[in-house]
Formats: sequence, structure tokens, C-alpha cells
Amino acid sequence: MICRIDLRGDALPEGPALRDLLPRADFDVQAALEKVRPICEAVHHRGDAALIDFAEKFDGVKLDRLRVPAEALTRALEELDPAVRAALEESVRRTRLVHRAQRRSTHTTQVVPGGTVTEKWVPVGRVGLYAPGGRSVYPSSVIMNVVPAQEAGVESIALASPAQADFGGLPHPTILAACALLGVDEVYAAGGATAVAMFAYGTESCPPADMVTGPGNIWVAAAKRYFTGKIGIDAEAGPTEIAILADSTADPVHVASDLISQAEHDPLAAAVLVTDSVELAEAVEKELEPQVAATKHVEDRIRPALAGRQSAIVLVDGVEEGLKVVDAYGAEHLEIQTEHAVEVADRVKNAGAIFVGPWAPVSLGDYAAGSNHVLPTGGCACHSSGLSVQSFLRGIHIVDYTKDALAEVAHHVVTLAEAEDLPAHGAAIKARFGWKVPASK
Repeated sequence: MICRIDLRGDALPEGPALRDLLPRADFDVQAALEKVRPICEAVHHRGDAALIDFAEKFDGVKLDRLRVPAEALTRALEELDPAVRAALEESVRRTRLVHRAQRRSTHTTQVVPGGTVTEKWVPVGRVGLYAPGGRSVYPSSVIMNVVPAQEAGVESIALASPAQADFGGLPHPTILAACALLGVDEVYAAGGATAVAMFAYGTESCPPADMVTGPGNIWVAAAKRYFTGKIGIDAEAGPTEIAILADSTADPVHVASDLISQAEHDPLAAAVLVTDSVELAEAVEKELEPQVAATKHVEDRIRPALAGRQSAIVLVDGVEEGLKVVDAYGAEHLEIQTEHAVEVADRVKNAGAIFVGPWAPVSLGDYAAGSNHVLPTGGCACHSSGLSVQSFLRGIHIVDYTKDALAEVAHHVVTLAEAEDLPAHGAAIKARFGWKVPASK
């Protein structure tokens, strides 16, 4: 069901050479980009009409309008299963606690007497948030996008999710209920690349946004790449992935269940176990079969995900080597199920989120740990972070110098300007003090 990669014995290579030995899904955003280009441009030129046509083509729904009526949001929350509502409310509470602590405050540094630089943090003016609605429906993603934007102070928040034929062309009612619970009343029935294009260009119904965030499929990732430079994006999210660094102290039942939990997302989902214990590897392999047989989404998601080239059990000589492997892999979700798990987790450099010990599975982070589950994939954890309040803030420096403070450093500024062959920069300083500026030739 899942292959093995044996990296024992020889010294592990460094950098790209090690990454090339590790499993990873094929995810060609560049190829998808050419297919979403005409979709995005159709939205640019035809606005709402294009979005309505694409909803009929891709979602099998004939829409009469894109924006979800306020009464539909209210009704979805009123009709929501009380147990689901309670779970969403607790998820919101915990997520808000964590993200409220991420707020940045204005800070002023006195560089010299009379010279200060202040950094203030300003929220993005308007954001478009995306909640997927394909194979599964993710009200949790509504929370993970909306809460940090709200805690950052974003004033205009809109959300899009695909139209659903089973619900009269509206997004899934649990998505709508989550929006209502969070006070988001601007919601659109739009999916995939069309939703990103709607937020990027704006249409008759939807004003343009400054930024688009949220997970999605390859078409969402390709549309984000298409609009990079025009709007802000969080990341080009690829298929979800879990890596587990485990030793002989790990429970194979836990490890197998956690691998399966990510495999049920998508046939391209990655499930990777890194271990120095052959006994654990064998026990996990034996445990996978009955657990897979006992769950849902087996043939269309879990089996192809576990059997795919993106999933594997990687054997290493020890935890030290395992740390090198997981840092090279840079997992979206990394579980540490080893002896002294806290100390091992502290040494990890590259991961979207780290889950420590047997009682902090990825499923907890998906819903109710308080952390954010919109995380970097495809090895991007080596340079990128998950979604946070910081994602929606811009730092602006305010420079305030008196005449005396400028005079004290003026000769250095002039010297550096002339060293860079930018004499007008130096002249802008000289003009303030009556220094002679050579005539232009």
C-alpha cells in the first residue's frame, strides 16, 4: 500500500540532493497556468456574465446572481446542527486567542538625538478569502482565513466558495453558517480560478481586493501565480502533506491513523513516515490495511494517495538523520513522535506546523488547536510561513529627522550617493545646507 525508501548506511547528501531522494507529488502549476489564463481574462472582460457561465460549466449550476443573499446566511446558521455550531464556536474561540496574540504594535527607535524611525503596521484594505468546496467542504478554512484577517483589522472582508447544485447554487450551508457566525456578510458563489479572478479584477457585483488568501486545488494555485504582482497572495498551496518523525517509542496505531487522516483529503495528498525503527515501519504497514478498510473515501482518495509517489516510509539510521530528512522535506504538517519529543521538535528548522508527541495529532491543528491550518506545502516551509495576522499587515517606516540630526550624517549620505554614481541623491542633501552643488554638464 505504501512504498519504502531506505536511506540507511550511507551518509545523507546535503540540500537538493537529499530533497531529490524524498517523495513528492507531481504538481505542475506552470502547466495549469496556461489553462487558467483564458478563464481569468474572460472574467476580466465579461465580469459577472463570465462567472455565471463558468459556474454552469464547472459546477453544473445556473446562477441568477453571484452574491449570497443575507437571508441565506442567517438561515444557514439557524439551521446548523447545534453540535456543529458548538464545535465551530470553540474553534473560533481558540483560533482567535492565538491570533490576537500575534498583533503587532507601533515601535519607534531613536537612531540619534533628533532622528527616529517608527514602524507602524497597517492592515490590508480589502481581502478576498477562498474556502474550497470540491471533494470536501471546509468551514474550518473559513475560520482560518477570517479570524487572522479580522484580528489584523482588515475592514473589508469578502469570501468565495463554489456554487453547489445540491443547494440551489449557493455555497455549502455549513460554509455559509461559518461566515454568519464570524460576521462575514459579503459571500459569493464562485469557485477555483474564477473566484481568484473575481477578487483580482473586480466585477459588477464584487469590488476588487488587495489580497487573496485561502487553500485550493491546482487551478486556485495557478490563478494566484497568474495574479502575482497585481494582488497580494498568501501562497500557491499544493496538495496537503504530513510527515511523521518517529522512533520505536511511537504507537503504530497512532502513526497509521495520522497518515490516513491526510491521505483522505486528496489522491495527491502526501503521507510520509521517517523512522529509524524497522519494527515500527512493519507495524505501521500492517496497521494501515485494516484502518483503511474501515473508513470512507478509500478507492478515490486514500489508496491512491498512500500508493502514490508522494507517500513513503523512509528508513534512516537514527533520529539525527531523521531530522536532516524532515528539514530537507519541509512538511506542511510535521509530527514528532519520538522519545524526548519536545527537544527534538525544538531542533526542527523547516515545517509549516509542528505537532509534538502522541496527543497533538494534525487533526487537532486542522480544527481546534488554535493554530492556523493554512500552511506552506511542497517544501515551501523552508522559506514561507503559514497564514497569520502578519499576513494581512504591512509594515511602514516613518522617518523623522531634525536639521541637526541630518547634518550629523549628511557627509556619509553624500559619500555613499557619489560612490553609487547617483550625484542627485547627494545634491538633495547639499541643497538643504547651502553646500555648493556642481553645475550639470
